[in-house]
Amino acid sequence: MKLKAQIMDDIAVERAIVRIAHQILEKNRSVEQLCIIGIKTRGVPIASRLVKAIQRIEDVTVDMGILDISLYRDDLAEVNKDPTLNASEIPFSVVGKNVILVDDVIYTGRTVRAALDAIINLGRPATIQLAVLIDRGHRELPIRADYVGKNIPTAKSEVVAVHMEECDGETCVQLFEKVPN
Repeated sequence: MKLKAQIMDDIAVERAIVRIAHQILEKNRSVEQLCIIGIKTRGVPIASRLVKAIQRIEDVTVDMGILDISLYRDDLAEVNKDPTLNASEIPFSVVGKNVILVDDVIYTGRTVRAALDAIINLGRPATIQLAVLIDRGHRELPIRADYVGKNIPTAKSEVVAVHMEECDGETCVQLFEKVPN
């Protein structure tokens, strides 16, 4: 793949996360029934940063969980013939809660669909809202994000790569062009 552009640096990513935190607080009015669940892998550090931002803004702690959607994917056989199960870590009930589901990029919507299935299997939340750092378009399912850090119109031949310090050693968002073989 060939690097086309750096879309966001670490400062822009943090600014987007703080903006999303404010939007979540405005929409939900109360944090008492709020919980934030990050989708593995890069949704987790984004969720963690959202929790910290909300804590700085409201001086309250919000429950946070980690969701592994591996076994809920509709393309599991195509992705990996031997999937590794990394257990979800959600140490609280989602029943009656306003769940903020967090991912790095929304593209076709299939990851979010799998995450919705996984959340519903845990119980019936009051609401499920979606926060993503990047919306790149090209939806295949009728799913949209409630909170978006940045909209990046892309071609299908492009790849959006979100790098988070916690996973990758740096924080940025880059756009790559797939190079034909």
